[in-house]
Amino acid sequence: LNSALGAYQEHSAEKSAASLQKLLRIKARVRRSNKEFEIPTEELVPGDIVLLESGDKVPADLRLLEVKNLLADESLLTGESIAVSKQTGILPEKVGLNDQVNMAFAGSAITAGRGLGIVIATGMKTEVGQIAGHVNESETTKPPLIIRMEKFTRNISVLILIISLLLTTTLLLQGLDIAAIFFFVVALAVSAIPEGLPVALTVALSIAVSRMSKRNVIVRRLPAVESLGSCTVIASDKTGTLTVNQQTARSIVLADGQSFNITGQGYNDDGEIIHDHERDISDQAKGCIKEMAKLAMLANEASLIQENGEWVHYGDAMDVAFLAMGYKLGIDPKKLETESQKLGIIPYESERKYSAAFYSRDSMTYAAVKGAAEIVLSFCSYMMCPDGLLKLDRERIVKQAENMAAQGYRVLAITGAQCSRFVNKDEYDEQDLPEMVFYGLVGFIDPLRPEVINSVFKCKTAGIKVIMITGDHPRTAEAIARELGITDETQQAVTGEMLSKAGTSESQEFIKLVSSASVFARVSPLQKLEIVEALINQGEFVAVTGDGVNDAPALRRAHIGVAMGSGTDVAKEISSMIVTDDNFSSIVSGVEEGRFAYDNVRKVVYLLISTGAAEVALFAMSIFAGLPLPLVAVQLLWLNLVTNGIQDVALAFEGGEPEAMKRKARKTNEPIFNSQMISQIIVSGLTMGMIALGFWYFLIELRMMDETHARNIVLLLMVLMQNVHVFNCRSEVASAFKVPISRNYILIMGVLVAQGIHILSMHLPLMQTILRIEAISAREWFEVFVLALPMLLVMEIYKIVKKNILNRKLV
Repeated sequence: LNSALGAYQEHSAEKSAASLQKLLRIKARVRRSNKEFEIPTEELVPGDIVLLESGDKVPADLRLLEVKNLLADESLLTGESIAVSKQTGILPEKVGLNDQVNMAFAGSAITAGRGLGIVIATGMKTEVGQIAGHVNESETTKPPLIIRMEKFTRNISVLILIISLLLTTTLLLQGLDIAAIFFFVVALAVSAIPEGLPVALTVALSIAVSRMSKRNVIVRRLPAVESLGSCTVIASDKTGTLTVNQQTARSIVLADGQSFNITGQGYNDDGEIIHDHERDISDQAKGCIKEMAKLAMLANEASLIQENGEWVHYGDAMDVAFLAMGYKLGIDPKKLETESQKLGIIPYESERKYSAAFYSRDSMTYAAVKGAAEIVLSFCSYMMCPDGLLKLDRERIVKQAENMAAQGYRVLAITGAQCSRFVNKDEYDEQDLPEMVFYGLVGFIDPLRPEVINSVFKCKTAGIKVIMITGDHPRTAEAIARELGITDETQQAVTGEMLSKAGTSESQEFIKLVSSASVFARVSPLQKLEIVEALINQGEFVAVTGDGVNDAPALRRAHIGVAMGSGTDVAKEISSMIVTDDNFSSIVSGVEEGRFAYDNVRKVVYLLISTGAAEVALFAMSIFAGLPLPLVAVQLLWLNLVTNGIQDVALAFEGGEPEAMKRKARKTNEPIFNSQMISQIIVSGLTMGMIALGFWYFLIELRMMDETHARNIVLLLMVLMQNVHVFNCRSEVASAFKVPISRNYILIMGVLVAQGIHILSMHLPLMQTILRIEAISAREWFEVFVLALPMLLVMEIYKIVKKNILNRKLV
């Protein structure tokens, strides 16, 4: 089994690495000896000159030499969906992967423009290649349920061996036949071993898998069900997991300082503009807001249309968000294009930090500019306020932009003006812009998923620490984390640069930094892996979410790798489970189901071991009391494998207890067979054993009943006590009378079927012969029924006493 498991793990790693390497198998256009060729990427060597254009996949890691409006989608590596504008300038010595704008990385996609770069790394030496290497190197850990079950199996095996040796010795001293002793001890050992556990365990986990799938979590490996319930830390992506991954205009500030909120979220027309101070918006202010939106929609290269009831978009995320804002204001982009004929554009580039459009309307030419406030304001001398044109108050506007940025907004400024000296030509730049008029600021944010705040709170209640790991800007990450309750005003984001300075994941400074932080921003894929390793080394049980190639090593190293449904095949193959709706709340639902599954495993173990203990107690006490054996071997096997075997599977269908997410996360080394389990097994096992022993003594010594018929009645009593005891097992703390029957109708059916099979066997000649049983009288039925009921009373008293002792300890 270990060999097969090891081979499977190695195969999974190789398969994941192969998926990563597939990303590198693309064609490349190169320039050699002043001639252009198209060659396979395998033939690229450092020093080759590679040509890039819109739609290309970057074939190797390139240092860019020339760019023309070049935009690259690097979400594969960084996890951030916004395309990166590339440039050729020299950067400081050490910058994070996200900030290396003069590089084009293998596997990323060119979404716009053209470029030319020199190859500096190929194959496994590229950034994506190094990730492939780390996937193979990353260790995997055993699921906690496997660890617990292995420990439980060892403990129960040793205990049964000791009991078997004691009973064998005692029976030999009493002069019993060796063959009879052998069969009896084997039968008793078989009855004490919970043979039904593997089936019940599989059923419990399979039920949890089914329940998780209904909550948008697909489990790829069965033990991962319970593992998720054991996690103490969830390391989550930001974009698309905690947020909806759709930039949304949320705040507008006009030139005169009036501020407005925009409702709704995502790329659609659902929402409206409301005044920040909840007062009516003047017609003049409405006019300024509409004009500002029109300017932003004109200096725009995206598209947002509704097709068959669905909103379809393409282009830059910020441009799409501006179009959505226009729709909310009742502006039709098509009508706007008809009214305003576009004459030329200045495309966005990271060096410029703005984009512009020239358009004609009513025989006049105008310019519209949107971009970073500090840049766009330098083009302006005046500002358009609801009361008219005024001298620009640059200092106040810059301060407002900074305040919005501090709240986590991406802030863009909008300007417009008539362009009297416009000349038609192929390319335009800043010199072609007229003196612009400032209209206002727009703040954008990737909105939080509305249900995530409550899910983060549930995690805190459950003793689970939530941390955010993102490639986004630290200020944006901090603002979102504070809104979610992941962190507070006193904590700041830890950046990739800070982690680099702290040393390796094993250094004390690094570990201290990771343990004290809840937000990590601008981190590289390998730093994400180091964060996970540091948390694991501190004894945390870590679940990591991810969707891109950049997440692959961390997903594999974590105890639980959770891939997003929209993620890459690499992430899905490595992960233990997949969240189909990319929602953090679904992960928390999975944690809840994992805890329910583990609780059900404990309930089944409790039922099986306590009934096995009752049988061992009954026989041990009978032997030491000098009484005949109360059951024969075949009756023991019947009791354990058939009547109890049906109930334990039915118990695995038990619904979750409401307080499951109010308990602190359990330690991974916490055994199933803990002190709580042992105490309740001793109480319930001894109670059943003593009731059965007393009745056995009464039947054969006082009523002088035939041993065969007396065994028949004791067997029925044991079956009935198991039927009653299964209701005690539905909760380790709550009263059996307070656990709703509706939570597990299958258990009622299981009890009835188990009892029905036994009653039927008592009346079937063949089964009567095999099991040495027969029908009994109404009086005997009444006696065994009355004797079985105290099992409920005893365990109810035990739960009350245990609760009172626990409350005293807490006080």
